[in-house]
Amino acid sequence: MSCNIQAGSSTRAYRDYLTRSWSHVLPSGGKRANLDALATLFAPFDVVGLQESDPGSLRSGFDRQSDTLAESARFPFVSHQSNRRIGRIAGSGNALLSRLEPVELLDYALPGRVAGRGVLIAQFGEDALAWRLAITHLSLGVRSRRVQLGFLADLFADDRRLVLMGDFNCPADAPEMRVLYQRTRLAEPVNGPPSFPSWAPERALDHILVTGFEVGEYQALAAAGSDHLAIAIELH
Repeated sequence: MSCNIQAGSSTRAYRDYLTRSWSHVLPSGGKRANLDALATLFAPFDVVGLQESDPGSLRSGFDRQSDTLAESARFPFVSHQSNRRIGRIAGSGNALLSRLEPVELLDYALPGRVAGRGVLIAQFGEDALAWRLAITHLSLGVRSRRVQLGFLADLFADDRRLVLMGDFNCPADAPEMRVLYQRTRLAEPVNGPPSFPSWAPERALDHILVTGFEVGEYQALAAAGSDHLAIAIELH
């Protein structure tokens, strides 16, 4: 599963970006209830990649949200990549919740006009059974995304078993995505579900790209109050 959790905030209409903007800097606003609901959603899955997970700031009550979710959903392995901090007020990053033990964890900052984006990589298994999972959150601007996708294409050019998931902020068939399909073995998802906005999903901005696995069910699921739906895939 991949999920942009919006730091536990609730957005159920475009007007909430303005009327509930305070919830992005204060710890109240139903965040704990949203995290409880997210933990229930995540519990049946083996691996969950998070975006916009607060690493521990004022708005999260100084709790690392990935740790809270891992404890509530009983994931034995958790890792957080902090990409952006606004003093002690707010922070954001990618995170991994897993029932499988990674044999290696790597994290990279992504290039872009504005710093604060990254990719978190976990390797599972060894030798012939090895595969990698990468969690990322790309920029809003096309130019920055193009540079970031080129970086990811170079990083994963030789991977034969790979899952790249996250909030790409663009459709899977966007022109800037072509570099991934041309320079890696990743394939454009077939019938990827729309994930944004969560209250009336029209755009597929969240993706799980795969190579080296047989792909089963691919679906979108409500993710508490987040403005993105979570997306989930079954792999064999």
